[in-house]
Amino acid sequence: MFSNILYALTHSTLADFFDILLMTVIIYSVIMLIKDSKAYQMAMGLALIGLFFLITKWANMVVSHGLISNFSNYLIIGVIILFQGEIRRFLTSLGSRSFRNRYFIRTVSEQWKDLFIAVEYMSRTKTGALIAIEKKISLKSYIESGTILHAELTKDLLGSIFFPHSPLHDGAVILKGNKILAAGCLLPLPAAHKIGPEFQTRTRHLAAIGLSQETDAAVIVVSEETGMKSLAIGGKLNKNIKIEDLKTILFEHMK
Repeated sequence: MFSNILYALTHSTLADFFDILLMTVIIYSVIMLIKDSKAYQMAMGLALIGLFFLITKWANMVVSHGLISNFSNYLIIGVIILFQGEIRRFLTSLGSRSFRNRYFIRTVSEQWKDLFIAVEYMSRTKTGALIAIEKKISLKSYIESGTILHAELTKDLLGSIFFPHSPLHDGAVILKGNKILAAGCLLPLPAAHKIGPEFQTRTRHLAAIGLSQETDAAVIVVSEETGMKSLAIGGKLNKNIKIEDLKTILFEHMK
């Protein structure tokens, strides 16, 4: 065994080094993609099946090895079905990093000053709100489901959009920088969630989780029942968050 390792090391080329480096990056990216998601448990199950495959082969367990081998023929189809959301998010993120210019927020405090004033006001008045902030992955498909605005971000405009009698108050507002791109937008709901029983009407919170799972957007939610502020990033919902903590997490995520 050690002689084989020594032989491989002495006969390695630069191409072999880059091959190993590329596979390391791919494996690391996949692990980070599925970390803390339902796909992580599925991946662990697949890894366990792979371990059983190797053990039955080394131990010459013919029946068990044959059964696992036959099951493995259909494994690629199962992976595509089970991990379709994660695969779509990975490819979308990969494409956005490769072909889109990174969006830098140079004066983010000034750009979002009105945003935080509006969120705090809607929290005090228990005005329900759902605000998605685009990062690198385009939200164009969700923008097209609502009313296109391309308006300057102001606290008064946000307040009027989410006013209970406004025709756009039920949907989501999508922001990019200091622009309101659209309002009344429909966001995807997650297949599974753990937001807790304390939420009575949870559609906004579920939509926030759903969009943050599909994209790298940050989504602010204000509950109309309690006035509680929440922030969804990466499929996780930070519940009952203070405005200062919301600013800190949001700024760090959008860097």
